[in-house]
Amino acid sequence: VPSASFHEVAELELDAVYRYLVLMTGNRTVAEDLTGETFEKALRLWRRFDPNRASARTWLCQIARSAALDHFRSEDRRRRREERFAGKEPRVEHDAFGDGFSPELELALRALSAGEREVIALRVLLGLDGRTAARLLGISATACSTRLSRALQRLEETVGDHVLA
Repeated sequence: VPSASFHEVAELELDAVYRYLVLMTGNRTVAEDLTGETFEKALRLWRRFDPNRASARTWLCQIARSAALDHFRSEDRRRRREERFAGKEPRVEHDAFGDGFSPELELALRALSAGEREVIALRVLLGLDGRTAARLLGISATACSTRLSRALQRLEETVGDHVLA
């Protein structure tokens, strides 16, 4: 979208970035906060966006991924501090991944690693091609394809186990 304004790009990509962050974090409230943070940062950096290097969706997902990784590191530090001072493990509350997911799919998504959920979000949910997703993840296209294949296989097995149970 070379001639698009930030407002047009934000309106077009807001839902996709939010869905990506929901799958990455497993928490809609955190995803909302990180989505806001992503678009805030993107607005500040908009003049540096080069549509010849990446699509707006890819560029926004790179910003969103950085925001999510920063959040995870910050939460990990906070949790360790709480454990150290309270002498016990803090309660972790899980929010739903999104509306419209069956309980079986929710459980299956929780069973996946964050990396597996992320590759599914990038390739399946956002429809990024293998090379673009691999570049975003910092891995080879082959590794990305392998990770996606294994993640989908685990997802299918886990959903199948819950449906049969």
